[in-house]
Amino acid sequence: MSYWKHESAIVDEGAQLGEGTKVWHFAHVSPGARIGAGCALGQGVYVGNDVSLGDNVRVQNNVSVYDAVTLEDDVFCGPSMVFTNVYNPRAAVVRKHEYRRTLVKQGATLGANCTIVCGVTIGRYAFVGAGAVVQKDVQDFALMVGVPARRIGWMSRHGERLQFVDGQARCAATGDVYALQGEQCLLLQQGSL
Repeated sequence: MSYWKHESAIVDEGAQLGEGTKVWHFAHVSPGARIGAGCALGQGVYVGNDVSLGDNVRVQNNVSVYDAVTLEDDVFCGPSMVFTNVYNPRAAVVRKHEYRRTLVKQGATLGANCTIVCGVTIGRYAFVGAGAVVQKDVQDFALMVGVPARRIGWMSRHGERLQFVDGQARCAATGDVYALQGEQCLLLQQGSL
């Protein structure tokens, strides 16, 4: 076994877990799940069958990653954040054939207690603040807060808020250089992460 799991965790036969992944107390990984290398699944995490996690993904305590969710490399899911997979659930109506796919791109952060409504794409290195409710696609590097979530700024790959002067910003931690082009934030020059 190339991964580690706590004795209270359940990893169903058929689940694929990468080298060095850790599955903590009372977590449950379903048989169809595909989880990359170096991931950490916190206490009480649930991972569904039709779920794919890239490498180095961090899923903090009490998060359920339901079917039709894909998390690319280096995604951070804060404690008790929520994914949905049916837009209009009813207990008496079976809608498993209506799951809407959710994609969280490389390096994005989903803050504690935020909710990601199904069917959206969260852009690369976007940062969703604690408690926000995301109902629409999120751009790369966007800083999103509120209910419903709205963009209030931009974040660097390192997780630093960017301050733009004459349409450009530099991340003090990495030296990355960013530019605003219309309603987009672009990485012009990559430093060290």
